[in-house]
Amino acid sequence: MKTLYKIGIVLLTGTIMTSCVVGKKYARTDLNAPEKYREEIALTGDTILLPWKSYYKDPLLVNLIEKALVKNNEVLVAMKSMEQLDLSYKQAKLSLLPTLDFDAGASRAYPSKNSLNGSLSQQFIGKDYMDDYSANLRLSWEVDIWGKAAMQKRDAKAAYFAQKENLSALKTRIIVQVAQAYYNLLGLDEQLKIAEKNIELSNNTLGMMRLQYNSGSVSSLAVNQTEAQKKTAELLVPLAKANIAVQENALQILCGEYPDKIERAGNIDAAEVAVLFPTGVPVSLLSRRPDVKASEYAVMSANAKTGLAKATMYPTLSLSPSIGVNSFEFDNWFNFPGSVTKTIAANLAQPIFRKKALRTAYEVAVLEQEKAVVQFKQSFITAVGEVNDAMSRLKYADERILLATEKAQSLDKATSDASLLYKSGMANYLEVITAQNSSLQNDLDVVTIKLEKLNAAINLYRALGGGVE
Repeated sequence: MKTLYKIGIVLLTGTIMTSCVVGKKYARTDLNAPEKYREEIALTGDTILLPWKSYYKDPLLVNLIEKALVKNNEVLVAMKSMEQLDLSYKQAKLSLLPTLDFDAGASRAYPSKNSLNGSLSQQFIGKDYMDDYSANLRLSWEVDIWGKAAMQKRDAKAAYFAQKENLSALKTRIIVQVAQAYYNLLGLDEQLKIAEKNIELSNNTLGMMRLQYNSGSVSSLAVNQTEAQKKTAELLVPLAKANIAVQENALQILCGEYPDKIERAGNIDAAEVAVLFPTGVPVSLLSRRPDVKASEYAVMSANAKTGLAKATMYPTLSLSPSIGVNSFEFDNWFNFPGSVTKTIAANLAQPIFRKKALRTAYEVAVLEQEKAVVQFKQSFITAVGEVNDAMSRLKYADERILLATEKAQSLDKATSDASLLYKSGMANYLEVITAQNSSLQNDLDVVTIKLEKLNAAINLYRALGGGVE
């Protein structure tokens, strides 16, 4: 009874001491976020996470994104990591439970006849060997004095949710990359059409030059320069085709498939992106950006690790009772209660001299936590900057497209007028070639600006957190 009383006192003491948690609870650092974005643009809608299917309207693009989210190998690896962290979190939740082990064994020893065991064996059991049969249940439990179990759970939980946010960020990135690759294909298709249109125009001009050369109205220089202008457009055709093939291959690989052609519909002018974003305060990014949230979970994890490192410098209390059966004869192995053996043990351990290793480990953990805080701040600043960048590009893209389109109309008219004037002898061949070359370059610039606008809208979608559901 006295032993049981002492054990009860130890258990009660341990239970009381479990409230002595050494780690600090997590508190978000002050980010000093600005009240508004640098750029304000007229946007409608209000979303926290915009579903990507509400954002991308092209059914062929939607099919490609769906395929990528299911078959992309980066996503598959990230999902396996999620499963691993889920198992670790479930394991961490069981850290307070005791461990129970069972062992059973049998042995036979042949001691020396001149040894004490050998002489006693001969005297009492009349054998030159000694058998030992045992079976034991051992319980082991460390009393959670300093709240280590709670800190381990917080660490595992933070790691799990950080990976979950990283998976969301990865899926958003995959969605953005598929969309950008698809729209790049539409842009390359448009460039190919522009090149073919200019080749046809150059053929007409070249035919006219040759007729005049044959009649002696122009020199061979005019014919050669017109042919050079035609070659400029022709050079764009194999380049565009090569770029189309490379982009198709990259897009298929992104979708988890082997390189092949990509089916697409319409043209770049028909590409539709539903730009529906709020213009709320930047702090709302904390509820949108998965990478920012993952950085904050990293701070939470580091905070828990700091507490655990501090707890290692304090005493640990463990209980390890056991019960079993032991006999030197097989027939009496499970003879109750004669073969029953019991052990009751309580251990208190306090680190004293560890060459400052524990203190150093704690100081390193503190520095790691401080680094995580800085990285969290930087991720938030970067997120706000990316939103501002995308807003700026989107805000001025329409203005650039309007100016480039007006310039294209002027250059088309200039090309037509130059051809008419040349036929009537009021312009020279250089003016015709210059007008055609300027029109070709501007048409290509228009396509580039349209792609930049689409990419700006896509990047704004990603910068505000995207939506993977």
